[in-house]
Amino acid sequence: MAKATLITPYKMGRFNLSHRIVLAPLTRQRSFGNVPQPHAILYYAQRASQGGLLIAEATSVSDTAHGYPFTPGIWTKEQVNAWKPIVDAVHEKGGIFFCQIWHVGRVSNYEFQPNGQAPISSTDKALKPVVRANGVDVATFAPPRRLPTEEIAMVVNDFRLAARNAIEAGFDGVEIHGAHGYLIEQFLKDKVNDRKDRYGGSLENRCRFALEVVEAVVDEIGADRVGIRLSPFAAYCEAGDSNPEALGIYMANALNKYGIVYCHMVEPRMATVGEKAQTPYSLLPMRRAFKGTFMVAGGYDREEGNEVIGSGYADLVAYGRLFLANPDLPRRFELNAPLNDYKRETFYVPDPVVGYTDYPFLDSIA
Repeated sequence: MAKATLITPYKMGRFNLSHRIVLAPLTRQRSFGNVPQPHAILYYAQRASQGGLLIAEATSVSDTAHGYPFTPGIWTKEQVNAWKPIVDAVHEKGGIFFCQIWHVGRVSNYEFQPNGQAPISSTDKALKPVVRANGVDVATFAPPRRLPTEEIAMVVNDFRLAARNAIEAGFDGVEIHGAHGYLIEQFLKDKVNDRKDRYGGSLENRCRFALEVVEAVVDEIGADRVGIRLSPFAAYCEAGDSNPEALGIYMANALNKYGIVYCHMVEPRMATVGEKAQTPYSLLPMRRAFKGTFMVAGGYDREEGNEVIGSGYADLVAYGRLFLANPDLPRRFELNAPLNDYKRETFYVPDPVVGYTDYPFLDSIA
């Protein structure tokens, strides 16, 4: 029997995928006023294919959830309505579209918060300033306000309402963003979470908030429409953990209770943003623990993707930079065709075309 490859069909719960190449959620910072824009219709439609799974860019669940300029939200009627034609365009191409719902927590500053208030987090520990890739700009972060125990349910409810709104906008499901040092991970990781209540201390307590979000979203829209992204081994935004493997396995097992359709994990080699590193760790113990579809991400190329699918290490592989630069990536992988190079300097510019919808398709290259 032939080994499965990236272009082998796959049934993910109720969704029939024609291939296993997933558009990873990619922050693009082109949603002016935190409202998705018409130029996103073309961007996502370009990357849609019959039976292909796309995950939308991280989308804020509330007005306290922002930490970057021009990122979209899904808590207002205006935002929901703005997403509808984007989702429709993906569906017209036969694609399956999940919305990644997000709260940045302490990775924010007063300017992004309602009434200039402090951002919320599991902790009151502030992040150190970060020098951006150009070596000039410095991102600074406001000291966060530690969420009192009695307020946590309100934030869980924000995720629930965002999931409801995503379904109203036409999305096929949601991916809960539990990775990369944002709010959920600020609860999960013991290098950040210094709480003394039932949301801090033990592994079980630190995972409580994440699992309450999962439960609320599942109750609202159904387990077959819910995925989650986790990065137990990463230390983005100063969110490391003393025993990442135990954290990943605990979460993989705990998620089985809710029957969610997929778990999307970031490879241990991606401990720092955009760079592969040597590591003794593997996602295999989490893959074995989780009963649903297992998706991996982390600097994969075509050969590596085929290898992990063929070996059974993963069911799906999410691609970010390669899919950004190659809107027809599944076709290029199928043909083993040359790939466009991505232009890192245009990743986060607000231009509605440059570095966004101007990457050429294979057919258009002379």
